[in-house]
Amino acid sequence: MSDTAPAGAASSPDGKHGHSASKAALAVGAIGIVFGDIGTSPLYAFRETFVGRSTVQLDTAHVLGVISLIFWSMTLVVAIQYVTILMRADNKGQGGSLALVALISSHISKSRYGWLAVLLGVFATALFYGDSMITPAISVLSAVEGLTVVDAGLQPFVIPIALGLLAFLFLLQKRGTAKVGALFAPVMIVYFTVIAGMGLWQIFQTPQILWALNPYHAVNFFVLDGAMAFLALGSVVLAVTGSEALYSDMGHFGRGPMRLSWFGFVMPCLLLNYFGQGAMVIGLPPEQASQAIQNPFFFLASEQWRLPLVFLATVATFIASQAVISGAFSITHQAIQMGFVPRLSIRHTSETEGGQIYIPVVNWALMIAVIILVLTFQSSSNLANAYGIAVTGAVTIDTLLMGVLFVGVWKWKWWYAAPVVALFLIVDGAYFAANLVKVPSGGWFPLVVGLVAFTLLTTWARGRKLMRERMTEVALPMEIFAKSAKNSATRVPGTAIFMASQTGGVPSALLHNIKHNKVLHERVVILTVQIADVPYIDPAERCEYHDIGDGFYRAVLHYGFMEETNVPQGLKHMERCGGEFDMMQTSFFLSRQTLLASDKPGMPIWREKIFAWMLRNSATAMEFFRLPTNRVVELGSQLKI
Repeated sequence: MSDTAPAGAASSPDGKHGHSASKAALAVGAIGIVFGDIGTSPLYAFRETFVGRSTVQLDTAHVLGVISLIFWSMTLVVAIQYVTILMRADNKGQGGSLALVALISSHISKSRYGWLAVLLGVFATALFYGDSMITPAISVLSAVEGLTVVDAGLQPFVIPIALGLLAFLFLLQKRGTAKVGALFAPVMIVYFTVIAGMGLWQIFQTPQILWALNPYHAVNFFVLDGAMAFLALGSVVLAVTGSEALYSDMGHFGRGPMRLSWFGFVMPCLLLNYFGQGAMVIGLPPEQASQAIQNPFFFLASEQWRLPLVFLATVATFIASQAVISGAFSITHQAIQMGFVPRLSIRHTSETEGGQIYIPVVNWALMIAVIILVLTFQSSSNLANAYGIAVTGAVTIDTLLMGVLFVGVWKWKWWYAAPVVALFLIVDGAYFAANLVKVPSGGWFPLVVGLVAFTLLTTWARGRKLMRERMTEVALPMEIFAKSAKNSATRVPGTAIFMASQTGGVPSALLHNIKHNKVLHERVVILTVQIADVPYIDPAERCEYHDIGDGFYRAVLHYGFMEETNVPQGLKHMERCGGEFDMMQTSFFLSRQTLLASDKPGMPIWREKIFAWMLRNSATAMEFFRLPTNRVVELGSQLKI
């Protein structure tokens, strides 16, 4: 096994891009933004093992077995697989399935199986959308259900309160989260400290729960119950939901600060709470234990402190949901830049933080889905049946991609990589298999969402590829066009920039302009925006140009998949392309294609119709490239794919 740093690692020791804050400050910030999802799992994970579909017997041996499974799951899946191993697999500081795919593709794109790695990454991304719908619903609902522990008569108000909070959460998105985000870290630090303190008190009362640190009790659980213990894995895995989000959010804080937060604070607090819940249950008489297991998280607090705990947990789940929604915006932005999603309207909610964005279509789609989920499933226990399968599916795919990473990128010998990958595949595969039994009772939802998202993502990618191939087939070489056009059209003052998806050939907008208007500007620039398979591009490498002659130029602006494609801003740094660009003397010409049915379609007709619908409803290039609205001319053309 090589001791060298993995290929594609960021230049900074912490694997982050451009972070100027101290490691400690970043670690504190990560507690507020990144760990909310996994941090709110104690509200329902331990409970669901005993009151969910698995209905495990409530006695000391089984409680020790479940707590032992939770401990070793968090250790293997979160601490080792994600925080220790996968966080080394950064693409210039960025993490997540798409960043991992981009990193792998840059090394094995020409191999026979490169396309399979891309498809796996896209499917993991598709599953994330199902997870981002369920997480706000189950988190907020489980917190509000704590009101029934305070007063059982409040049960009728749980659904209305949860819906009101969720609606407010989504309405808040368009205003940005910079101001609210400043409160996230202090609130989450208080939350983690409180749940750790409650758990520690119960451990003092019943210290025998610490025997669960021994993996013997996890194994003994399977010896005692066999098939029932296997089904219980479907609930135990709820304790590690959010682990994939740690990897996806690595770019915001860097792997060093996130590891410090996880090992130094978050993981100990979570384990203390889980062990405390187990200690409380085995320390109570059977009748009281049966009552407490209905909501053990809130029973950890004494009666007078339960209502404040409900408020604190609700705020924490609010923050956790915010992080997942922001993650959906971020991953959609990556998918747009990498060519898997059509252009969408993207609004930047902060003048200083480029990563804070708002995508209206994604926000409202998530809001509708979350409200439908709450109204349909009615309780967090019912939602737990839908939760888990998307997470375990994504984690299993990440394990497969990890194997490709070991061999194809880090160049490990296969006999080193195989045992490591096999270990995690056994663990992750077991969790995924245990969740498959939930498909009839709710697990179908994230699978359907994932399948629909996967179909849309791959249809758009395939359609774009076919469009570019057809446009290349009929394209006229720019050099030939420039020579023939210089004497056949009147030259007028100013600059015309023709946006082109290809770096070769004449854009259809330019052909239509000279055909109908019979004029050419003094300076004609064919501009292509290219998205690289890295998150950020060095500003010195942003611009590329070629002087074709006779006032014609071919220019390229390079961006990373995490960057905003602001064309006017990019043109400010392209002064050598015939001089500076004065926006008041510059016109932008865009092509808008209308698809026609082809005699020999490149993909099934139903997918062509989906692609045509996505093309019609995508945001205009003017909006996406931040072009000045009063300087744009759009010309249509027809195309067969």
